[in-house]
Amino acid sequence: MSVSLKCLLCSAVFGVFASGCQSQSSPLPTKASAHVEADGNDHAEHEHGDEGKSDVTLAMAELSPEDRKEAEAQKFCAVMNTSRLGSMGAPLKLDVKGQPVFVCCAGCKSKALKNPDQTLTTVAKLKAENSVE
Repeated sequence: MSVSLKCLLCSAVFGVFASGCQSQSSPLPTKASAHVEADGNDHAEHEHGDEGKSDVTLAMAELSPEDRKEAEAQKFCAVMNTSRLGSMGAPLKLDVKGQPVFVCCAGCKSKALKNPDQTLTTVAKLKAENSVE
């Protein structure tokens, strides 16, 4: 088979596969369709839950030992309580009515400070749930 015939054949096969891929819709969300939370942050971009433990561990290591202990006791964001602290980088420490509170990102900071009583109630629940585990 000549080189030009092989090239033509490869082009035809590749074209069929490429056009087939383009005509099928992907069941996975695209960046454009990823959900954006009410705080304006795209939490879908980041690991949430137990996957990515090494990233979480690295992010938590950026905190002081005292802050890390507090953040680990809280485990999840005070606002987005399904967002694992450390899944979006080092957690942010806030002072809410004299108590340390951790949030997953800058977008959650204003919400936590806007509703301090609700934030402290959420943190207390998170700590209680995590102490049982």
